Amino acid sequence: MANKDSVNWPQIEKSPAYQALVRKKIMFIVPVCIFFILYYFALPVLVGFFPEVMNQPVWGKVNGAYLFALSQFFVAWILAGVYVWKAGQFDIEAAKVLDTQHGKGGRS
Repeated sequence: MANKDSVNWPQIEKSPAYQALVRKKIMFIVPVCIFFILYYFALPVLVGFFPEVMNQPVWGKVNGAYLFALSQFFVAWILAGVYVWKAGQFDIEAAKVLDTQHGKGGRS
């Protein structure tokens, strides 16, 4: 692995491999963030516009709104887990980009 002090960062930033990695990260992060924001704000929207549906008892005194609110915790944990897994893949790709550039005279 390349020493971070001996890497030509402007050269790496211009490399097609690095730019492809940045595009991959954006193509993953932006949709996930949009999904989470929509899912998060769906609860107040549903409660506001469809209170009769969200107030339906599901199990005892637990209604649809409570279940949806609880599901937001699980969705957040799942998305965090998926991000950690995906970030590991991005780190591997970033190390390859760094090693490739370092091997091509990426030193300052």
